[in-house]
Amino acid sequence: MSPGRKAPDSQKRARQTGSASRRGRTGRRGEAGGRGRAGAGGRPFVVLTGLSGAGKSHAIRALEDLGYFCVDNLPTTLIPTLARIALRDGGLEKVAIVVDVREKNLLSSFPRVFHKLRTMRGLSPLLIFLEASNAALVRRFSETRRPHPLAPGRSASEGIRDERARLIPIRKMADAIVDTSDMTVHELRQVFMRLPRGRPKGRLVVTMLSFGYKHGLPVDADLVFDVRCLPNPHFVPTLRHRTGRDRAVTLFMERDASTREFMERLEAYLRFVMPHYVAEGKSYLTVAIGCTGGRHRSVMIAERLKRAFAGNGALAVRVRHRDIGRA
Repeated sequence: MSPGRKAPDSQKRARQTGSASRRGRTGRRGEAGGRGRAGAGGRPFVVLTGLSGAGKSHAIRALEDLGYFCVDNLPTTLIPTLARIALRDGGLEKVAIVVDVREKNLLSSFPRVFHKLRTMRGLSPLLIFLEASNAALVRRFSETRRPHPLAPGRSASEGIRDERARLIPIRKMADAIVDTSDMTVHELRQVFMRLPRGRPKGRLVVTMLSFGYKHGLPVDADLVFDVRCLPNPHFVPTLRHRTGRDRAVTLFMERDASTREFMERLEAYLRFVMPHYVAEGKSYLTVAIGCTGGRHRSVMIAERLKRAFAGNGALAVRVRHRDIGRA
């Protein structure tokens, strides 16, 4: 079942500026597992699970496009068998599977089975949990006219509440939680298409993401910082049609004392928190920097942050500018 159209901006969840977007962080820190994986750096083995209607079918198609061997609704007891096949010489290079409440033994056996995956030498398991708001899920079931798998004779709302409660233990185990409430199908596919082809062993993959608030908050952000308080190059005629990648924009912003102090404080904060994410075994961290349009200030600061942390051997730093090409 696919994600629907974007909800109005007024319905999107607000995030406090400069604070972590801690979606459902129970049992582990943020969207990454709070336990080290014996197979980190080994063959990718992605397990997709989550709420019915949250978009698992679209996610598995995106992974298939990335070259993963994909299996939908694999019985839980067969997961270790598939993992052993993947680890054989000449076996499967990377695997992605979907498991959910359609499998009757999921709730009772999955925690034990996934723990076994984490102990398999040469395997790099990643558990991704997809979810969405009750309103979004009800709308999707209404649009498709399909019954909820846990409520064939009841309303979709009842089935959604029941499933959400049952899946709490598995949600706590997840390495990544993806909220698809406000995503289009295309945006959900892009989340999975952007998965790194391979994570350097023992390193935290950090994405410095610039965006424009007028285009909506990024749904995959862990930390969100608002830089709209800084001088805006948009109001300088010679800079309006440039971007934060241009040296002229960088020089304009760095001449301002408040910008320099902001950057120093932001870098200091990130240098403080990142070792904690690394120590806890977090796999991915998205640091979102937002200005009004996502073209000047946020781009410049994201680029500077990338340079500032590029030499840190515990991190694999990259930058992405979501809205740089928008008007």
